[in-house]
Amino acid sequence: MMTVTLRIALILVSVGTLFLMMRKIRQSKVQIENAIFWIILALVLVVFSIFPSVADFASRLVGIYATTNFLFVFAIFVLIVKIFYMTIHISQLETKIKELAQQIALIEKIREEEGVHDEKD
Repeated sequence: MMTVTLRIALILVSVGTLFLMMRKIRQSKVQIENAIFWIILALVLVVFSIFPSVADFASRLVGIYATTNFLFVFAIFVLIVKIFYMTIHISQLETKIKELAQQIALIEKIREEEGVHDEKD
């Protein structure tokens, strides 16, 4: 069973996360695709806090008998998955940056060589 304090804390944090994400989207500081993860997570936590029986059922379903422990394990698991996908995305961006830097270096080298040829003529 979740305590009332935990339920209130979950609701406040979840609603705060929702408002923060909406504000950042409006300010164009976060892309909608990236904010969707946080919005869904906040909504799930709101459901868990408003309807504690859902969290109780989910915790029993996975074999965790303390609902608070389930919430912590759930949060840790979700954040690990998020970090994994962010790592993949960062790796792809680093590869693109390296390719772009190589292309820029080639373009600069070609321009240099063309400049040398123009001066000789």
